[in-house]
Amino acid sequence: MAHESQVSRRTLLAGALGAALALSENPPPTAAAAAGGEPPTLTLADIERMLTEISNWGRWGKDDQMGTVNLITPALRKRAASLVREGISVSLAHNQDTTPSLDNAQPLVRMMNTIAGSDEPKFSLSTDTYTMNYHGYFYSHMDALCHFAYGRQLYNGTPSSATTSAGASKLDITAFKDGIVTRGILMDIPRLKGVPYLEPGTAVLPEDLDAWEKQARVKVASGDMVVLRTGRWARRAAKGPWAIPEKVAGLHVSCVRWLRQRDVAVLASDAVSDVFPSRVEGLRDPIHCLVIVGLGTPLFDNLDPEEVSETANLLRRWEFMFTAAPMRIPGGTGSPINPLAIF
Repeated sequence: MAHESQVSRRTLLAGALGAALALSENPPPTAAAAAGGEPPTLTLADIERMLTEISNWGRWGKDDQMGTVNLITPALRKRAASLVREGISVSLAHNQDTTPSLDNAQPLVRMMNTIAGSDEPKFSLSTDTYTMNYHGYFYSHMDALCHFAYGRQLYNGTPSSATTSAGASKLDITAFKDGIVTRGILMDIPRLKGVPYLEPGTAVLPEDLDAWEKQARVKVASGDMVVLRTGRWARRAAKGPWAIPEKVAGLHVSCVRWLRQRDVAVLASDAVSDVFPSRVEGLRDPIHCLVIVGLGTPLFDNLDPEEVSETANLLRRWEFMFTAAPMRIPGGTGSPINPLAIF
């Protein structure tokens, strides 16, 4: 069945590639170097000013639970559906793993409960139990708006005390139970720079995002889903795992203003969106802080856009229908996820 699926996808891609080359609507990006230079180091005072500057608190009412997902209107969902031309569906999740590694200190534990045929010759079944700590640096997951606080406040001024040992009474993952369906745009920064992957610690700047838009001939707009590719999984395949908490490519904190100006609805990355080291004194995860707490934007961490990058390059098209839905867990701070890019 898996072989048939791969053959089918190759057939679809071959046909779609021919059509894309004939139409030549969106030529592929060429290797380009965005404006360089080491970005400045900021302080907590800078972050607090930015929190005020970019804040969406109260924008959708004092009791709002969805933040920037409010920007995804029925019209935008219909627009996203219109992007499905070839009918090619590609997963944006990375495989789960039961093996400890430098970037997966608490791997998935899978215990088989029953195995078909081991006890009864007929009408038997297999079942198993999964145990996982999905937040972190390996598993593809969605962060709810209760996941991060700053100054004992969550998004929209909700006190962090709303989250207790019983779970989150506000801003939990069930706010997104109806799913995220919108236009997804792949920001393929290694392809922009003409490299297979960014080296750990590389900071992606607003100038890089602008340069990619120009090369890919696509403009991020209100309600869009931005998927940042740094090449994390390509580098891991080439050189092995490394300690993500110490060094990883990601967005410099200055990109938050860019996200706010474009009214991005959801942000995703193949790592954790934040660059490590963060270039902010006293704050490890400034992107998580500003985006979740200030903007009210849910994050998707540890996605795997490698196959989407290849597909988009073949099709000469960097926009697609993005769809994902979290598990409905009242009080949950997030959910494991398997998003889809549909071309």
